[in-house]
Amino acid sequence: MAYDIERYLNIRSAGGPTFGPDGRLAFLMDTTGTSQVWRLDEPLEWPDQLSFHEERVTFASYSPTRDELVYGRDEGGNEKTQFFRLSGDGAEEVALTDTPDAIHQWGGWSHDGERFAFTANRRDEADFDAYVQRRDETGDDAELVFDGSDAGWLSVAGWSPSDDRLLVHEMHSNVAHDLHVVDIDTGEATRLTGGEEAEVRYASASWSPDGDGLLVATDRGRDTLALCRLDADTGDLTPVAEGGDWDVSSVFVDHESSRIAYARNVDGYTDLTLGRLDGATVEREESPADGLPDGVLTGFSFGPDAERIAVSWSAPTENGNVFVADLDGDEPTRWTDAATAGIPRDGFRDPELVRFDSFDDLEIPAFLTVPEGDGPVPVIVDIHGGPESQRRPSFSALRQYFVDNGYAVFEPNVRGSAGYGKEYMNLDNVERRMDSVADIDAGVEWLTDRDGVDADRVVAYGGSYGGFMVLAALTEYPERWAAGVDVVGIANFVTFLENTGDWRREHREAEYGSLAEDREFLESISPINNIEDIRAPLLVLHGANDPRVPVGEAEQIADEASEHVPVEKLVFDDEGHGFSKLENRITAYSAVVDFLDEHV
Repeated sequence: MAYDIERYLNIRSAGGPTFGPDGRLAFLMDTTGTSQVWRLDEPLEWPDQLSFHEERVTFASYSPTRDELVYGRDEGGNEKTQFFRLSGDGAEEVALTDTPDAIHQWGGWSHDGERFAFTANRRDEADFDAYVQRRDETGDDAELVFDGSDAGWLSVAGWSPSDDRLLVHEMHSNVAHDLHVVDIDTGEATRLTGGEEAEVRYASASWSPDGDGLLVATDRGRDTLALCRLDADTGDLTPVAEGGDWDVSSVFVDHESSRIAYARNVDGYTDLTLGRLDGATVEREESPADGLPDGVLTGFSFGPDAERIAVSWSAPTENGNVFVADLDGDEPTRWTDAATAGIPRDGFRDPELVRFDSFDDLEIPAFLTVPEGDGPVPVIVDIHGGPESQRRPSFSALRQYFVDNGYAVFEPNVRGSAGYGKEYMNLDNVERRMDSVADIDAGVEWLTDRDGVDADRVVAYGGSYGGFMVLAALTEYPERWAAGVDVVGIANFVTFLENTGDWRREHREAEYGSLAEDREFLESISPINNIEDIRAPLLVLHGANDPRVPVGEAEQIADEASEHVPVEKLVFDDEGHGFSKLENRITAYSAVVDFLDEHV
Protein backbone atom coordinates (compact mmCIF):
# COMPACT_ATOMS: atom_id res chain seq x y z
CA MET A 1 0.00 0.00 0.00
CA ALA A 2 1.29 3.47 -0.93
CA TYR A 3 0.94 6.33 1.56
CA ASP A 4 0.89 10.05 0.79
CA ILE A 5 3.73 12.42 1.67
CA GLU A 6 1.93 13.84 4.71
CA ARG A 7 1.75 10.37 6.24
CA TYR A 8 5.49 9.86 5.79
CA LEU A 9 6.28 13.26 7.28
CA ASN A 10 4.33 12.24 10.39
CA ILE A 11 6.91 9.56 11.13
CA ARG A 12 8.41 10.64 14.45
CA SER A 13 11.96 10.68 15.75
CA ALA A 14 13.46 10.58 19.25
CA GLY A 15 17.05 11.46 20.12
CA GLY A 16 19.38 13.55 22.25
CA PRO A 17 19.24 11.32 25.37
CA THR A 18 20.41 12.68 28.71
CA PHE A 19 20.33 10.87 32.07
CA GLY A 20 19.40 12.57 35.32
CA PRO A 21 21.17 11.80 38.62
CA ASP A 22 18.34 9.45 39.64
CA GLY A 23 18.51 7.52 36.37
CA ARG A 24 15.55 9.18 34.71
CA LEU A 25 15.93 9.66 30.99
CA ALA A 26 15.11 12.87 29.17
CA PHE A 27 15.24 13.18 25.39
CA LEU A 28 13.92 15.17 22.45
CA MET A 29 10.98 13.96 20.37
CA ASP A 30 8.90 15.65 17.66
CA THR A 31 5.51 14.13 18.48
CA THR A 32 3.88 17.58 18.62
CA GLY A 33 5.36 18.68 15.30
CA THR A 34 8.57 20.22 16.69
CA SER A 35 11.23 18.70 18.93
CA GLN A 36 10.37 19.13 22.61
CA VAL A 37 11.74 17.73 25.87
CA TRP A 38 10.19 14.49 27.12
CA ARG A 39 11.01 12.18 30.03
CA LEU A 40 10.76 8.45 30.71
CA ASP A 41 11.25 6.39 33.86
CA GLU A 42 10.85 2.95 32.27
CA PRO A 43 11.17 1.57 28.75
CA LEU A 44 8.24 2.08 26.37
CA GLU A 45 6.06 3.82 28.95
CA TRP A 46 4.03 6.76 27.73
CA PRO A 47 6.51 9.62 28.23
CA ASP A 48 5.90 12.87 30.10
CA GLN A 49 6.20 15.99 27.97
CA LEU A 50 8.21 18.65 29.80
CA SER A 51 8.44 21.57 27.33
CA PHE A 52 5.58 23.05 25.33
CA HIS A 53 6.54 25.44 22.56
CA GLU A 54 5.81 26.05 18.91
CA GLU A 55 9.54 26.55 18.30
CA ARG A 56 11.96 23.65 18.30
CA VAL A 57 14.13 22.65 21.25
CA THR A 58 17.69 22.13 20.01
CA PHE A 59 19.24 20.25 22.97
CA ALA A 60 18.59 19.19 26.56
CA SER A 61 21.15 18.41 29.27
CA TYR A 62 20.30 17.01 32.70
CA SER A 63 22.04 18.35 35.79
CA PRO A 64 24.46 15.82 37.31
CA THR A 65 23.18 16.50 40.83
CA ARG A 66 19.60 17.83 40.69
CA ASP A 67 16.32 16.87 39.07
CA GLU A 68 16.55 19.70 36.57
CA LEU A 69 17.91 20.26 33.10
CA VAL A 70 18.87 23.03 30.73
CA TYR A 71 17.52 23.17 27.21
CA GLY A 72 18.00 25.50 24.24
CA ARG A 73 15.47 27.11 21.93
CA ASP A 74 15.68 29.62 19.09
CA GLU A 75 12.99 31.64 17.34
CA GLY A 76 11.83 31.00 13.80
CA GLY A 77 14.97 29.12 12.86
CA ASN A 78 17.25 32.12 13.49
CA GLU A 79 19.74 29.91 15.45
CA LYS A 80 20.04 32.52 18.20
CA THR A 81 19.60 29.88 20.87
CA GLN A 82 18.71 30.92 24.42
CA PHE A 83 18.96 28.71 27.52
CA PHE A 84 16.17 27.71 29.91
CA ARG A 85 16.32 25.77 33.18
CA LEU A 86 13.52 23.26 33.53
CA SER A 87 12.52 21.26 36.60
CA GLY A 88 12.44 17.51 36.17
CA ASP A 89 8.64 17.44 36.25
CA GLY A 90 8.33 20.35 33.82
CA ALA A 91 6.48 22.50 36.36
CA GLU A 92 9.06 25.29 36.60
CA GLU A 93 10.86 26.95 33.71
CA VAL A 94 13.37 29.78 34.13
CA ALA A 95 15.00 31.78 31.33
CA LEU A 96 18.76 31.71 32.01
CA THR A 97 19.87 34.00 29.18
CA ASP A 98 18.37 37.22 27.91
CA THR A 99 20.43 38.24 24.89
CA PRO A 100 18.09 37.41 22.00
CA ASP A 101 20.46 38.82 19.38
CA ALA A 102 23.24 36.42 20.34
CA ILE A 103 23.90 32.75 19.61
CA HIS A 104 24.52 30.62 22.71
CA GLN A 105 26.30 27.26 22.39
CA TRP A 106 26.01 24.85 25.32
CA GLY A 107 29.27 23.80 26.97
CA GLY A 108 28.11 21.51 29.76
CA TRP A 109 27.50 21.36 33.50
CA SER A 110 30.19 21.45 36.15
CA HIS A 111 30.39 18.15 38.03
CA ASP A 112 28.75 19.63 41.16
CA GLY A 113 25.84 20.97 39.09
CA GLU A 114 26.32 24.51 40.41
CA ARG A 115 27.53 26.10 37.15
CA PHE A 116 27.42 25.64 33.42
CA ALA A 117 29.63 26.87 30.60
CA PHE A 118 28.86 28.12 27.13
CA THR A 119 30.13 30.25 24.28
CA ALA A 120 28.23 33.19 22.80
CA ASN A 121 28.75 36.05 20.37
CA ARG A 122 27.27 38.65 22.72
CA ARG A 123 30.12 41.14 22.53
CA ASP A 124 30.53 41.10 18.75
CA GLU A 125 28.56 39.09 16.19
CA ALA A 126 31.79 37.90 14.56
CA ASP A 127 33.43 36.55 17.75
CA PHE A 128 32.49 33.90 20.28
CA ASP A 129 33.64 34.19 23.90
CA ALA A 130 33.50 31.55 26.64
CA TYR A 131 31.36 32.15 29.74
CA VAL A 132 30.60 30.46 33.06
CA GLN A 133 27.25 31.02 34.78
CA ARG A 134 25.77 29.79 38.04
CA ARG A 135 22.64 27.67 37.71
CA ASP A 136 20.57 30.18 39.75
CA GLU A 137 21.75 33.26 37.80
CA THR A 138 19.64 34.69 35.02
CA GLY A 139 19.89 37.35 32.34
CA ASP A 140 23.39 38.55 31.55
CA ASP A 141 25.05 37.53 34.84
CA ALA A 142 27.51 35.10 33.25
CA GLU A 143 31.24 35.62 33.79
CA LEU A 144 33.39 35.97 30.67
CA VAL A 145 36.35 33.63 31.15
CA PHE A 146 37.88 33.55 27.65
CA ASP A 147 37.95 36.47 25.21
CA GLY A 148 37.60 35.02 21.73
CA SER A 149 38.50 38.14 19.76
CA ASP A 150 39.88 36.99 16.40
CA ALA A 151 40.01 33.44 17.74
CA GLY A 152 37.80 31.66 15.22
CA TRP A 153 34.68 29.68 16.03
CA LEU A 154 34.80 28.74 19.74
CA SER A 155 32.99 26.06 21.70
CA VAL A 156 33.46 24.69 25.22
CA ALA A 157 34.48 21.03 25.07
CA GLY A 158 34.12 20.35 28.78
CA TRP A 159 35.00 20.90 32.43
CA SER A 160 38.08 19.40 34.05
CA PRO A 161 37.33 16.71 36.68
CA SER A 162 38.16 19.25 39.41
CA ASP A 163 35.89 21.93 37.86
CA ASP A 164 38.66 24.54 37.93
CA ARG A 165 39.49 24.54 34.18
CA LEU A 166 37.64 24.55 30.89
CA LEU A 167 38.68 22.98 27.63
CA VAL A 168 37.91 25.36 24.75
CA HIS A 169 37.86 24.22 21.14
CA GLU A 170 38.72 26.72 18.40
CA MET A 171 37.86 26.08 14.73
CA HIS A 172 39.77 28.16 12.20
CA SER A 173 38.50 26.08 9.28
CA ASN A 174 37.27 22.57 8.59
CA VAL A 175 40.87 21.25 8.77
CA ALA A 176 42.51 23.63 11.28
CA HIS A 177 41.53 23.38 14.96
CA ASP A 178 43.11 24.44 18.24
CA LEU A 179 42.58 23.54 21.89
CA HIS A 180 42.93 25.93 24.85
CA VAL A 181 42.85 25.26 28.59
CA VAL A 182 41.31 28.09 30.60
CA ASP A 183 41.85 28.52 34.34
CA ILE A 184 38.43 29.72 35.49
CA ASP A 185 39.65 31.58 38.59
CA THR A 186 42.53 33.46 36.98
CA GLY A 187 41.30 33.65 33.40
CA GLU A 188 44.69 32.44 32.21
CA ALA A 189 44.44 30.58 28.90
CA THR A 190 47.01 28.17 27.50
CA ARG A 191 46.96 27.06 23.90
CA LEU A 192 47.92 23.39 23.68
CA THR A 193 48.12 22.95 19.94
CA GLY A 194 49.93 24.29 16.92
CA GLY A 195 47.84 27.16 15.60
CA GLU A 196 45.89 27.86 12.43
CA GLU A 197 48.79 27.14 10.10
CA ALA A 198 49.11 23.58 11.38
CA GLU A 199 45.94 22.35 9.62
CA VAL A 200 45.22 19.66 12.19
CA ARG A 201 41.78 18.61 13.41
CA TYR A 202 41.13 18.07 17.13
CA ALA A 203 37.58 16.76 17.29
CA SER A 204 35.30 15.54 20.08
CA ALA A 205 37.80 16.55 22.78
CA SER A 206 37.24 15.84 26.47
CA TRP A 207 39.25 15.70 29.70
CA SER A 208 40.79 12.44 30.81
CA PRO A 209 39.59 11.19 34.23
CA ASP A 210 42.91 12.08 35.91
CA GLY A 211 42.68 15.71 34.74
CA ASP A 212 46.25 15.64 33.44
CA GLY A 213 45.38 15.02 29.84
CA LEU A 214 42.75 15.16 27.15
CA LEU A 215 41.13 12.52 24.98
CA VAL A 216 40.73 13.75 21.45
CA ALA A 217 40.12 12.49 17.92
CA THR A 218 42.88 14.01 15.81
CA ASP A 219 44.53 13.62 12.41
CA ARG A 220 47.86 15.08 13.51
CA GLY A 221 50.45 13.17 11.50
CA ARG A 222 47.82 11.06 9.74
CA ASP A 223 44.98 11.27 7.22
CA THR A 224 42.09 10.03 9.38
CA LEU A 225 41.05 10.84 12.94
CA ALA A 226 42.48 8.55 15.63
CA LEU A 227 41.76 8.55 19.36
CA CYS A 228 44.75 10.01 21.20
CA ARG A 229 45.70 11.29 24.64
CA LEU A 230 47.01 14.86 24.64
CA ASP A 231 49.12 15.90 27.64
CA ALA A 232 47.57 19.05 29.12
CA ASP A 233 50.98 20.48 30.11
CA THR A 234 53.26 19.57 27.23
CA GLY A 235 50.89 19.00 24.30
CA ASP A 236 52.50 15.61 23.66
CA LEU A 237 50.27 13.16 21.81
CA THR A 238 49.96 9.43 22.61
CA PRO A 239 47.81 7.11 20.46
CA VAL A 240 45.01 5.35 22.34
CA ALA A 241 43.01 3.69 19.56
CA GLU A 242 43.56 3.74 15.83
CA GLY A 243 40.62 4.20 13.54
CA GLY A 244 42.35 2.36 10.73
CA ASP A 245 41.15 3.71 7.40
CA TRP A 246 38.22 5.39 9.14
CA ASP A 247 37.67 8.37 11.43
CA VAL A 248 37.09 8.10 15.16
CA SER A 249 34.15 10.48 14.99
CA SER A 250 32.92 10.78 18.61
CA VAL A 251 34.45 10.32 22.07
CA PHE A 252 32.57 10.15 25.40
CA VAL A 253 34.26 9.92 28.82
CA ASP A 254 32.83 9.40 32.31
CA HIS A 255 35.31 10.89 34.78
CA GLU A 256 34.23 9.04 37.91
CA SER A 257 34.25 5.53 36.46
CA SER A 258 36.98 6.05 33.81
CA ARG A 259 34.62 4.51 31.28
CA ILE A 260 34.99 5.60 27.68
CA ALA A 261 32.95 5.13 24.53
CA TYR A 262 34.11 6.07 21.07
CA ALA A 263 32.56 5.71 17.65
CA ARG A 264 34.23 5.01 14.33
CA ASN A 265 32.60 6.15 11.10
CA VAL A 266 33.04 3.08 8.89
CA ASP A 267 31.82 3.93 5.39
CA GLY A 268 29.10 5.99 7.04
CA TYR A 269 28.02 3.31 9.53
CA THR A 270 28.77 3.64 13.26
CA ASP A 271 31.06 1.17 15.00
CA LEU A 272 30.81 1.84 18.76
CA THR A 273 33.49 0.69 21.24
CA LEU A 274 33.15 0.70 25.03
CA GLY A 275 35.90 0.30 27.59
CA ARG A 276 37.75 1.58 30.64
CA LEU A 277 40.64 4.00 30.51
CA ASP A 278 43.99 3.42 32.16
CA GLY A 279 46.19 6.31 31.10
CA ALA A 280 46.53 5.93 27.35
CA THR A 281 45.18 2.38 27.30
CA VAL A 282 41.58 1.24 26.80
CA GLU A 283 40.49 -2.08 28.26
CA ARG A 284 37.68 -2.97 25.87
CA GLU A 285 34.30 -4.19 27.03
CA GLU A 286 31.53 -5.86 25.08
CA SER A 287 29.55 -3.23 23.18
CA PRO A 288 25.77 -3.27 23.64
CA ALA A 289 25.54 -1.49 20.27
CA ASP A 290 26.27 -4.87 18.68
CA GLY A 291 22.57 -5.59 19.18
CA LEU A 292 21.43 -2.57 17.17
CA PRO A 293 20.72 -2.55 13.43
CA ASP A 294 23.46 -1.28 11.12
CA GLY A 295 23.06 2.46 11.25
CA VAL A 296 24.23 5.70 12.82
CA LEU A 297 24.76 6.88 16.40
CA THR A 298 23.07 10.29 16.82
CA GLY A 299 23.35 10.82 20.59
CA PHE A 300 24.95 9.33 23.72
CA SER A 301 24.74 9.62 27.50
CA PHE A 302 26.32 7.76 30.40
CA GLY A 303 23.91 6.99 33.22
CA PRO A 304 24.64 7.48 36.94
CA ASP A 305 27.92 5.76 37.90
CA ALA A 306 28.24 4.80 34.22
CA GLU A 307 26.42 1.55 34.93
CA ARG A 308 24.39 1.97 31.76
CA ILE A 309 24.31 4.05 28.62
CA ALA A 310 21.65 5.62 26.44
CA VAL A 311 22.16 5.96 22.70
CA SER A 312 19.96 7.48 20.06
CA TRP A 313 20.21 5.43 16.91
CA SER A 314 18.92 5.69 13.37
CA ALA A 315 19.11 3.18 10.52
CA PRO A 316 17.82 3.26 6.94
CA THR A 317 14.74 1.23 7.82
CA GLU A 318 14.49 2.28 11.50
CA ASN A 319 13.36 5.77 12.47
CA GLY A 320 15.32 7.40 15.28
CA ASN A 321 14.77 6.07 18.80
CA VAL A 322 16.59 5.96 22.13
CA PHE A 323 18.01 2.66 23.42
CA VAL A 324 19.34 1.94 26.93
CA ALA A 325 21.80 -0.80 27.85
CA ASP A 326 23.18 -1.97 31.17
CA LEU A 327 26.93 -2.31 30.83
CA ASP A 328 26.99 -5.96 31.79
CA GLY A 329 26.74 -7.30 28.26
CA ASP A 330 22.94 -7.18 27.95
CA GLU A 331 21.54 -6.19 24.58
CA PRO A 332 20.12 -2.68 24.37
CA THR A 333 16.43 -2.09 25.08
CA ARG A 334 14.43 0.42 23.08
CA TRP A 335 13.00 2.96 25.53
CA THR A 336 11.22 5.38 23.20
CA ASP A 337 8.42 4.60 20.80
CA ALA A 338 8.68 7.19 18.05
CA ALA A 339 5.79 6.23 15.81
CA THR A 340 5.99 5.35 12.13
CA ALA A 341 2.56 6.92 11.44
CA GLY A 342 1.13 3.44 10.95
CA ILE A 343 3.48 2.65 8.05
CA PRO A 344 4.89 -0.86 8.47
CA ARG A 345 8.65 -0.87 9.01
CA ASP A 346 9.01 -3.96 6.86
CA GLY A 347 8.02 -1.86 3.86
CA PHE A 348 11.05 0.44 4.22
CA ARG A 349 13.91 -0.16 1.80
CA ASP A 350 17.62 -0.50 2.60
CA PRO A 351 20.21 1.31 0.46
CA GLU A 352 23.08 -0.39 -1.29
CA LEU A 353 26.54 1.04 -0.69
CA VAL A 354 28.04 1.51 -4.17
CA ARG A 355 31.10 3.17 -5.70
CA PHE A 356 31.76 4.75 -9.06
CA ASP A 357 34.80 6.29 -10.76
CA SER A 358 34.80 10.01 -11.46
CA PHE A 359 36.43 11.87 -14.37
CA ASP A 360 39.93 11.48 -12.87
CA ASP A 361 39.41 7.85 -11.73
CA LEU A 362 38.80 8.93 -8.12
CA GLU A 363 36.46 6.41 -6.49
CA ILE A 364 33.30 8.04 -5.11
CA PRO A 365 31.09 6.24 -2.54
CA ALA A 366 27.30 6.56 -2.66
CA PHE A 367 24.11 5.05 -1.30
CA LEU A 368 21.55 3.81 -3.82
CA THR A 369 18.01 2.87 -2.80
CA VAL A 370 15.77 1.41 -5.49
CA PRO A 371 12.06 0.62 -5.54
CA GLU A 372 10.57 -2.76 -6.20
CA GLY A 373 10.10 -3.75 -9.82
CA ASP A 374 12.20 -3.76 -12.95
CA GLY A 375 11.80 -0.17 -14.13
CA PRO A 376 12.90 1.86 -15.86
CA VAL A 377 12.44 4.27 -12.92
CA PRO A 378 13.18 7.95 -12.42
CA VAL A 379 16.01 8.75 -10.00
CA ILE A 380 16.51 11.54 -7.48
CA VAL A 381 20.16 12.51 -6.99
CA ASP A 382 20.12 13.80 -3.40
CA ILE A 383 23.26 15.84 -2.65
CA HIS A 384 24.24 16.56 0.95
CA GLY A 385 25.22 19.96 2.35
CA GLY A 386 28.40 20.96 4.09
CA PRO A 387 30.43 20.61 1.94
CA GLU A 388 32.51 18.83 4.62
CA SER A 389 29.54 16.76 5.66
CA GLN A 390 28.57 13.22 4.72
CA ARG A 391 25.46 11.35 3.72
CA ARG A 392 25.17 8.51 6.20
CA PRO A 393 22.77 5.54 6.38
CA SER A 394 20.26 7.03 8.81
CA PHE A 395 16.49 7.10 8.44
CA SER A 396 14.88 9.52 5.98
CA ALA A 397 11.11 9.62 5.67
CA LEU A 398 11.47 11.55 2.42
CA ARG A 399 13.74 8.87 0.93
CA GLN A 400 11.29 6.15 1.88
CA TYR A 401 8.39 8.10 0.38
CA PHE A 402 10.15 8.53 -2.94
CA VAL A 403 11.21 4.89 -3.12
CA ASP A 404 7.71 3.73 -2.18
CA ASN A 405 6.37 5.88 -5.01
CA GLY A 406 8.63 4.53 -7.71
CA TYR A 407 11.76 6.68 -7.57
CA ALA A 408 15.30 5.47 -7.04
CA VAL A 409 17.30 7.68 -4.65
CA PHE A 410 21.03 8.15 -5.24
CA GLU A 411 23.07 9.83 -2.44
CA PRO A 412 26.73 10.41 -3.39
CA ASN A 413 29.52 11.46 -1.04
CA VAL A 414 31.46 13.47 -3.59
CA ARG A 415 35.02 14.71 -3.02
CA GLY A 416 35.01 17.23 -0.21
CA SER A 417 32.82 15.01 1.97
CA ALA A 418 33.89 14.16 5.50
CA GLY A 419 34.37 10.61 6.70
CA TYR A 420 37.02 9.48 4.21
CA GLY A 421 40.11 11.26 5.50
CA LYS A 422 41.57 14.76 5.33
CA GLU A 423 42.98 14.37 1.82
CA TYR A 424 39.59 13.42 0.38
CA MET A 425 37.88 16.24 2.28
CA ASN A 426 40.26 18.83 0.81
CA LEU A 427 39.91 17.76 -2.81
CA ASP A 428 37.24 20.39 -3.53
CA ASN A 429 38.84 23.42 -1.87
CA VAL A 430 38.68 26.81 -3.64
CA GLU A 431 39.87 26.39 -7.26
CA ARG A 432 38.90 22.70 -7.25
CA ARG A 433 35.30 23.45 -6.32
CA MET A 434 33.83 22.38 -9.64
CA ASP A 435 35.56 18.99 -9.48
CA SER A 436 32.90 17.96 -6.98
CA VAL A 437 30.20 19.01 -9.43
CA ALA A 438 31.91 16.85 -12.05
CA ASP A 439 31.60 13.97 -9.58
CA ILE A 440 27.83 14.40 -9.74
CA ASP A 441 27.92 14.19 -13.53
CA ALA A 442 30.06 11.04 -13.37
CA GLY A 443 27.62 9.54 -10.89
CA VAL A 444 24.67 10.21 -13.18
CA GLU A 445 26.54 8.65 -16.10
CA TRP A 446 27.26 5.58 -13.96
CA LEU A 447 23.60 5.45 -12.89
CA THR A 448 22.13 5.71 -16.34
CA ASP A 449 24.38 2.92 -17.61
CA ARG A 450 22.58 0.58 -15.20
CA ASP A 451 19.52 -1.38 -16.17
CA GLY A 452 16.29 -0.08 -14.73
CA VAL A 453 17.15 3.66 -14.55
CA ASP A 454 15.41 6.12 -16.87
CA ALA A 455 18.10 8.51 -18.13
CA ASP A 456 15.45 11.01 -19.22
CA ARG A 457 14.00 11.37 -15.72
CA VAL A 458 16.89 12.33 -13.43
CA VAL A 459 16.31 14.95 -10.72
CA ALA A 460 18.95 17.07 -8.95
CA TYR A 461 17.95 17.62 -5.31
CA GLY A 462 19.91 19.17 -2.45
CA GLY A 463 19.92 21.53 0.52
CA SER A 464 22.32 24.27 1.70
CA TYR A 465 25.66 23.63 -0.03
CA GLY A 466 23.80 20.76 -1.69
CA GLY A 467 21.51 23.43 -3.11
CA PHE A 468 24.53 25.06 -4.74
CA MET A 469 25.48 21.67 -6.13
CA VAL A 470 22.01 21.35 -7.64
CA LEU A 471 22.21 24.75 -9.29
CA ALA A 472 25.78 24.15 -10.47
CA ALA A 473 24.84 20.75 -11.91
CA LEU A 474 21.91 22.33 -13.76
CA THR A 475 24.15 24.99 -15.30
CA GLU A 476 27.24 22.84 -15.97
CA TYR A 477 25.48 19.74 -17.29
CA PRO A 478 22.05 20.98 -18.39
CA GLU A 479 21.34 18.00 -20.65
CA ARG A 480 21.40 15.58 -17.70
CA TRP A 481 18.41 16.85 -15.76
CA ALA A 482 14.65 16.59 -15.94
CA ALA A 483 14.17 18.89 -12.91
CA GLY A 484 15.98 20.53 -10.02
CA VAL A 485 15.01 21.16 -6.37
CA ASP A 486 17.09 23.75 -4.49
CA VAL A 487 16.50 23.90 -0.72
CA VAL A 488 18.16 26.83 1.13
CA GLY A 489 20.95 26.75 -1.45
CA ILE A 490 23.75 29.11 -2.49
CA ALA A 491 23.20 30.80 -5.86
CA ASN A 492 26.00 33.37 -5.72
CA PHE A 493 29.12 32.83 -3.63
CA VAL A 494 29.89 36.56 -3.54
CA THR A 495 26.51 37.65 -2.15
CA PHE A 496 26.44 34.58 0.11
CA LEU A 497 29.77 35.48 1.72
CA GLU A 498 28.83 39.14 1.93
CA ASN A 499 25.54 38.42 3.71
CA THR A 500 26.08 35.27 5.76
CA GLY A 501 26.46 35.62 9.53
CA ASP A 502 29.64 37.45 10.52
CA TRP A 503 30.66 34.54 12.77
CA ARG A 504 30.70 32.17 9.79
CA ARG A 505 32.41 34.21 7.09
CA GLU A 506 36.06 33.50 7.87
CA HIS A 507 35.36 29.81 8.34
CA ARG A 508 33.49 29.61 5.02
CA GLU A 509 36.11 31.61 3.15
CA ALA A 510 38.75 29.09 4.18
CA GLU A 511 36.74 26.48 2.29
CA TYR A 512 35.33 28.40 -0.68
CA GLY A 513 37.85 31.19 -1.24
CA SER A 514 37.94 34.75 0.08
CA LEU A 515 36.15 37.83 -1.19
CA ALA A 516 39.42 39.76 -1.06
CA GLU A 517 41.55 37.32 -3.07
CA ASP A 518 39.20 35.01 -4.97
CA ARG A 519 36.25 37.20 -5.97
CA GLU A 520 36.69 36.68 -9.72
CA PHE A 521 36.86 32.91 -9.29
CA LEU A 522 33.84 32.89 -6.95
CA GLU A 523 31.87 34.84 -9.53
CA SER A 524 32.88 32.44 -12.29
CA ILE A 525 31.52 29.37 -10.48
CA SER A 526 28.36 30.99 -9.09
CA PRO A 527 25.30 29.47 -10.78
CA ILE A 528 23.59 32.87 -10.94
CA ASN A 529 26.22 33.99 -13.45
CA ASN A 530 25.55 30.99 -15.69
CA ILE A 531 21.80 30.99 -15.27
CA GLU A 532 21.09 31.06 -18.99
CA ASP A 533 22.40 27.49 -19.25
CA ILE A 534 19.65 26.00 -17.08
CA ARG A 535 17.16 23.97 -19.10
CA ALA A 536 15.30 22.06 -16.40
CA PRO A 537 12.28 23.26 -14.37
CA LEU A 538 13.34 24.48 -10.94
CA LEU A 539 11.74 24.49 -7.47
CA VAL A 540 13.30 26.80 -4.86
CA LEU A 541 12.53 26.48 -1.12
CA HIS A 542 13.94 28.73 1.61
CA GLY A 543 13.41 30.10 5.13
CA ALA A 544 13.14 33.85 5.56
CA ASN A 545 15.20 33.80 8.79
CA ASP A 546 18.10 31.74 7.43
CA PRO A 547 21.29 33.09 9.08
CA ARG A 548 23.62 30.81 7.12
CA VAL A 549 22.42 31.14 3.54
CA PRO A 550 20.35 34.35 3.46
CA VAL A 551 17.03 34.22 1.64
CA GLY A 552 18.37 36.61 -1.01
CA GLU A 553 20.05 33.59 -2.59
CA ALA A 554 16.63 32.08 -3.31
CA GLU A 555 15.18 35.38 -4.50
CA GLN A 556 17.87 36.02 -7.10
CA ILE A 557 18.00 32.53 -8.56
CA ALA A 558 14.20 32.27 -8.81
CA ASP A 559 13.87 35.71 -10.40
CA GLU A 560 16.51 35.18 -13.06
CA ALA A 561 15.84 31.53 -13.87
CA SER A 562 12.12 32.20 -14.31
CA GLU A 563 12.91 34.25 -17.41
CA HIS A 564 13.53 31.09 -19.41
CA VAL A 565 12.47 27.95 -17.44
CA PRO A 566 9.47 27.10 -15.25
CA VAL A 567 10.29 28.12 -11.66
CA GLU A 568 8.33 27.72 -8.43
CA LYS A 569 9.45 29.41 -5.20
CA LEU A 570 8.30 28.97 -1.61
CA VAL A 571 9.65 31.08 1.27
CA PHE A 572 8.62 30.34 4.87
CA ASP A 573 8.48 33.38 7.14
CA ASP A 574 8.99 31.39 10.36
CA GLU A 575 11.86 29.13 9.29
CA GLY A 576 15.61 29.42 8.94
CA HIS A 577 18.17 27.04 7.45
CA GLY A 578 15.72 24.23 6.81
CA PHE A 579 12.21 23.45 8.00
CA SER A 580 11.62 22.40 11.61
CA LYS A 581 7.83 22.77 11.95
CA LEU A 582 5.66 19.90 10.77
CA GLU A 583 3.12 22.16 9.10
CA ASN A 584 5.86 23.82 7.05
CA ARG A 585 7.51 20.50 6.23
CA ILE A 586 4.22 19.18 4.90
CA THR A 587 3.74 22.31 2.78
CA ALA A 588 7.33 22.26 1.50
CA TYR A 589 7.59 18.59 0.63
CA SER A 590 4.07 18.38 -0.75
CA ALA A 591 5.21 21.10 -3.14
CA VAL A 592 8.24 18.95 -4.03
CA VAL A 593 6.00 15.96 -4.73
CA ASP A 594 3.58 18.00 -6.86
CA PHE A 595 6.47 19.60 -8.75
CA LEU A 596 8.07 16.25 -9.56
CA ASP A 597 4.70 14.73 -10.50
CA GLU A 598 4.26 17.51 -13.03
CA HIS A 599 7.75 17.60 -14.52
CA VAL A 600 9.17 14.09 -14.02
